[in-house]
Amino acid sequence: MTRPDARGTDRYEAPHYLARYKERQGRTAEATPHGGDGDDDGTPLYLKRFRARSTAPTQPAAAPLIQAGDEAFTADYAEATREKEIVAPPELREAEQIVAEIRIIRHGITQGYSSDAGLTPMGGWQAHQRGHSLSKSVRDGQRVRIVCADTNRARQTAHQIHRGMLDGLEQWQHKADVSDPEAIPELRNFQVWTPDGMRDITSAFRTYHAQMERLERMAVGERPRWLVEIDRFYRTQFGGADPIHMWMTIPMMYFEPPQACVRRFWRGFHRLIDESDAGARIVAATHSGPIRAFATWAHGYDPGEPYNTEEVVVKVRNGGQSALVAYRNRVTEVNIPPADEFPDWEV
Repeated sequence: MTRPDARGTDRYEAPHYLARYKERQGRTAEATPHGGDGDDDGTPLYLKRFRARSTAPTQPAAAPLIQAGDEAFTADYAEATREKEIVAPPELREAEQIVAEIRIIRHGITQGYSSDAGLTPMGGWQAHQRGHSLSKSVRDGQRVRIVCADTNRARQTAHQIHRGMLDGLEQWQHKADVSDPEAIPELRNFQVWTPDGMRDITSAFRTYHAQMERLERMAVGERPRWLVEIDRFYRTQFGGADPIHMWMTIPMMYFEPPQACVRRFWRGFHRLIDESDAGARIVAATHSGPIRAFATWAHGYDPGEPYNTEEVVVKVRNGGQSALVAYRNRVTEVNIPPADEFPDWEV
């Protein structure tokens, strides 16, 4: 039997330290006999009782069964398969006339931001768990389309979401049409101009670092403006501050502005909705900067940096003129910008 390569990143199981922790938590230790007075070994009585309470096996009362038609299940099972999102009753959902649901998900934990690196084992596990959780709310016969940005960390997140969703559908015995992950240009990260052309801010790090090293070594000439702005962005990150907040609040001449990312997202969503059937679900794996800009546009304030695999839920109503945007326990109704009304500021 060959041992799997521990360096591989295409893994969705829990990391070893987390698996060991769960194993310890699930193991029921035998009760340790204690003396009555607590003076035999010098251990205080309160500490002995605490240890006995934490290690003694417990016999919980049998959970009552809940009848649903011809089937019976426990409340624990219902809790495990329940989505954390608060969903309206069926009659209200029909009145809302939701024609498409889009879940914009940030990628999992990545190996770094100095190159187009992929996910860590923990990041792959996060994405797989997110896909497994999403499978609980997929209805029989529903079509799910998975799209992503064209970066390694976004593609790997989409693939692990796809695998987790298929595993969950098999577990819940649901049949749905889940598409293979597809990279689309509208979901790319915000861009920055370099002499090599437009680059993702992470992909531009290598060019930035090489130029800074050359200028410092030669000690001649002035730094170009594009290099000054990228240097300001990365020095903000290296100093422990929030570079995305700086990008969203300070205009920079060589960075793609946040509102352009929001318009680009909607341009892609318009196309995906037109290509999908009514009631389809779209799962989009992308990056934190555009996601945060999208949530800020919808809610009118900056709700903060999304965690890895955290999501913004967009529910498009019939007619495509309005949508409900949910993020961190707040739901806002927004007017969807028409596809033919995106201004061209360069004219």
